[in-house]
Amino acid sequence: MREHPNVIAVQDALDSAGAHTADDAPSQVIVLDAAVHTAAAAAEALCIEVGQIANSLIFDADGEPLLVLTSGAHRVDTAKVAAALGVAKLKRATPEFVREHTGQAIGGVAPLGHPKPVRTLVDTALEQYRDIWAAGGVPQAVFPITYAELVRVTAGTPADVA
Repeated sequence: MREHPNVIAVQDALDSAGAHTADDAPSQVIVLDAAVHTAAAAAEALCIEVGQIANSLIFDADGEPLLVLTSGAHRVDTAKVAAALGVAKLKRATPEFVREHTGQAIGGVAPLGHPKPVRTLVDTALEQYRDIWAAGGVPQAVFPITYAELVRVTAGTPADVA
């Protein structure tokens, strides 16, 4: 699975950005024994709090992709986010829309490594954790990173999304 094109694209993006963990080690994609399709499953596999999982959720914002990186401990308030962005309609994207804009499938969407940049919001609730974990391009791949690094490498905007 380490040789999957999505995992390679995510690792290349992390390396190019010089992404690192709270211990100042390079952020490295790791492949788990099994797929982790939910924040709870990922947290259990990594022995961490569910809030430390940065869910990568793609929304259709008036026809444009919007990536919301939210803490696994809560849900995105779509009405609140739409109002903050001045978007008329914000809805969960279809699997086809997600793959078109990220090159990745739902359940393994990473915050980076996409064919082209996607507008990104990063949940401020993630800031409380020393390290957070995000998907690595496929459902069994994840990587550690700090909140500040996640904002930096995604060119994301910190936001209260819940």
